[in-house]
Amino acid sequence: MKIKITKTTTPGTMPSEDQLGFGKVFTDHMFIMDYEAGKGWYDPRIVPFGRISLHPASTVLHYGAEIFEGLKAYRREDGGVQLFRPMENIKRMNNSAERMSLPAIDEQDMLEILETFVKTEEKWVPRSFGTSLYLRPFTFGNDESLGVHAVKSATFMLIASPSGSYYAEGINPVKIMIESEDVRTVRGGTGYAKCGGNYAASTRAGEKAMKKGYSQVLWLDGVERKYIEEVGAMNVMFKIGGEIVTPKLTGSILPGITRKSCIEVLKSKGYTVSERLLSLDELVEAMKSGTLEEAWGCGTAAVVSPIGQLAVGEDEYEINDGKIGAVTQELYDVLTGIQWGKIEDPFGWVYKL
Repeated sequence: MKIKITKTTTPGTMPSEDQLGFGKVFTDHMFIMDYEAGKGWYDPRIVPFGRISLHPASTVLHYGAEIFEGLKAYRREDGGVQLFRPMENIKRMNNSAERMSLPAIDEQDMLEILETFVKTEEKWVPRSFGTSLYLRPFTFGNDESLGVHAVKSATFMLIASPSGSYYAEGINPVKIMIESEDVRTVRGGTGYAKCGGNYAASTRAGEKAMKKGYSQVLWLDGVERKYIEEVGAMNVMFKIGGEIVTPKLTGSILPGITRKSCIEVLKSKGYTVSERLLSLDELVEAMKSGTLEEAWGCGTAAVVSPIGQLAVGEDEYEINDGKIGAVTQELYDVLTGIQWGKIEDPFGWVYKL
């Protein structure tokens, strides 16, 4: 793939790393590529970061024809830069594209796009442990017609944002509320796809939880309203007795790359990991009996997020005395160690640029 690069004439300066936050500062450039049915993807280019123009009838604005991914570039202690399992993000993005009737992108072309773009923006990869360059590739339909049909015209873009440490003040367990009214997705829907509509539909419940003093919600399935699915916008795991349990991928749960990595790390260390249906009744019984030893969310942004309290209606249950558990801490240490190049990568997950 021949990528045309047009450098900005007004390069920016990255703020101090303790002021980065998440998704508020953007790099100098962005990648754009266009698609037309019968022609395929064409005109791949890196251009100065800026606003884009859309026809008012663009498909994305009216019918939500959009997908995205999220991954990071990490700075090693030797100054080099690396990605973490980028091919998993690429495969998932194409799975999302198929579900949303958007055009897929050749896997090797996508890897080349990521590598070329990160090398172009390498000065924006921060250096402190815990910081990273967050990469947001996304595809949207832009047919200039209000008819409902499969997308014939689309745009793929990639933008990047240097991000601060998620746990600048330490990993503090969060309080979570079981959501009993809204559902995130349903089997047969778009739950396994990473599309904007899933996140927009989850916002109301999250806002309600925060008003009650909780960080996020624990989602139940949309059919029987009895099985655990995700926590906020993350996958979720529980240590119940000697078993690590995470909800099985039934089509309504996002197949998280951090989730997959956690499972592989845990199995490599001899833990029993079960991907199965976990009912709310079973979870409540485990909390009452004391066999629920740990609970945590897992995802790209936080890696792992320990859960210190769960609320079921008016009842609140504390988990592990409200402290991060040993397994949760171990997962965080291993995954971040590999991502930032502090420990050996025995799994072959790192892609060095």
